[in-house]
Amino acid sequence: MGSGYVLIPLHLPEIDGADWTAVGDAVQAGHLAGNGAISQQVQTFMENALPARHVILTTSCTHAMELAVLAASLGSGDEVICPSFTFPSTANAVALRGAVPVFADVDPATLTLDPADVERRITPRTRAIMPVHYAGVVSGMDELRTIAQRHRITVIEDAAQAWGSRYRGRSAGVLGDVGCFSFHATKNVTCGEGGAFVTDDDSLFQAAEIAAEKGTNRNAFMRGEVDRYTWVALGSSYVLSDILASLLLSQLKKSDRINAARRDRAARYFAALAPLDRAGLIRLPVVPKDNEWNAHGFFVCLTDPERRDDVVEKLRARGVGAAMHFVPLHTSPYWGGRTLPMRPEPLPHTENVAASLIRLPLFSTLSESDQDFVIDATLAIVPAAAGRRVAALAPSR
Repeated sequence: MGSGYVLIPLHLPEIDGADWTAVGDAVQAGHLAGNGAISQQVQTFMENALPARHVILTTSCTHAMELAVLAASLGSGDEVICPSFTFPSTANAVALRGAVPVFADVDPATLTLDPADVERRITPRTRAIMPVHYAGVVSGMDELRTIAQRHRITVIEDAAQAWGSRYRGRSAGVLGDVGCFSFHATKNVTCGEGGAFVTDDDSLFQAAEIAAEKGTNRNAFMRGEVDRYTWVALGSSYVLSDILASLLLSQLKKSDRINAARRDRAARYFAALAPLDRAGLIRLPVVPKDNEWNAHGFFVCLTDPERRDDVVEKLRARGVGAAMHFVPLHTSPYWGGRTLPMRPEPLPHTENVAASLIRLPLFSTLSESDQDFVIDATLAIVPAAAGRRVAALAPSR
């Protein structure tokens, strides 16, 4: 096996015959654009599953977040608090409207937004908080909602990784004012590229519905509420094709099973890699008791970040599709090149996590034998990189 050859991928979508049939049926039905009968079925399915009053399908979670910022009328001079440990889309949605992302630190246990650090960064210009449910673990939403209510600001959930996750019995995505989901090929359920805007707020929904249809009142026209449609607000083309919606509907119908399979595999990782945690070589993920986790991703954090790159390289050379993750946005070339009203502060937990985190393969069809291969490689490579020997039990097989 040559260096860099990946035998076991980091992620792999579960696509089966039902998915192929659904797409074929959609093509034969002849409605290839968005907002057709299939899109309506998906929106209804999601509204019932979450539950939520309103769902708008979008071409990505990025676009769902842009819709949320538009609907909330965020703009020049407004500040939005979000983690730096996230994908650029979170901050892009804010910055594209002229608002300012204010980066806060994460809780080192859950890697989600630290409510205490959020509170510290509130100013008279703060208009919203954007928590990110990293790896499907839901942020401390009760604390964040309390902060938002006290300061009368909006909460927009970046739930890109959290379809099927729950917090204190409620679904991710309906815990704030707006929730934004991703159905990208790397997510638990997928349509290749896709997303959703979710809200219980009628006024936010009405604004987003117009923005999603190029700033027109086309949906009102389709419902017979107006005799013609025209340009009534700012917007863009955010609508998901019914072809992709058909794949998404098929995937959503089996999402509970997919998430359960991922949790089973995550449980095997927790058990098998515990000796490395006890030896102080890694930190395993923390899933709080108030979370029902969708097991979107499994990672370990090395206690010695300087060895992380070497461990990842050796895992890949052995055939394990291990990977790092986000470059903290406050350290990125784009953010560093901006003229800012304030100097970025260090975010110690974010910086440590970004330097030490290693993602391991996790998907619903990961076989026991392949997972054992990943586990055995990790149990061998991590102690060796640290110059340690660890008496580790083999995983149950």
